[in-house]
Amino acid sequence: MSTTKINYIEMPASDIAATKQFFNDAFGWEYIDYGPDYAAIKNAGIDGGFYSAPLKAQTAQGSVLVVLYSPDLQKSLHAVEQAGGEIIKPIFSFPGGHRFHFTCPSGNEYAVWSE
Repeated sequence: MSTTKINYIEMPASDIAATKQFFNDAFGWEYIDYGPDYAAIKNAGIDGGFYSAPLKAQTAQGSVLVVLYSPDLQKSLHAVEQAGGEIIKPIFSFPGGHRFHFTCPSGNEYAVWSE
C-alpha cells in the first residue's frame, strides 16, 4: 500500500473574496488568509486553498473536477443557488448515486454528490 496520499488541493480563483464568501455561505467553510493572493480552507473535509489566478477550472477544458459529498443533495443544491452559484448540470444519476455540477463566482466547476 502506498504511503503517498492526496492531502491538499489548491484551486484557482479570479476573485478570492467572492469565492470565499460563496463557499462560506453555501457550505460554512472558513479560511486562513496568507496575504491577498492566497486563502487556506478550513473545515472542508480535505486541506486546500484558493490562489489568485485569472484562469477557470472547467472539465470541458480538461481540468480536474473537485467533487464534494453531501448527505442531502437537494439541500446542497439549494444552498449553492442561494449563495449565488450557477447550476450547470442539474441533479443526475451516475453509478453509485446522484450529483450536480455548479460554478462558483470565479467560474470554477465543482460537483456535489450523494448516494
